[in-house]
Amino acid sequence: MEIKIIPLAAKKIKLRKITKDMLYETIKHPDQTVNGYGGRIVKQKIYTIKNKKKLLRIVCETKAEETIVVTSYLTSQIEKYWRQK
Repeated sequence: MEIKIIPLAAKKIKLRKITKDMLYETIKHPDQTVNGYGGRIVKQKIYTIKNKKKLLRIVCETKAEETIVVTSYLTSQIEKYWRQK
């Protein structure tokens, strides 16, 4: 699977200090995948950063054998976005 990051997403990822390792780990091995708006998917993974739990959310579009990253952000509002099974 090829992973592409649109230029605006790359800027936001750098600004938000999200590492490439975190990004690729979340895309390849998410804790959870949920439906987003407009047919997009959101891959989510919980990380502990500075002794606080944070949820990394990556909004993606999938086409054939590639994943296109539209945006990505960290949030402490895990309960808001986490979907119970």
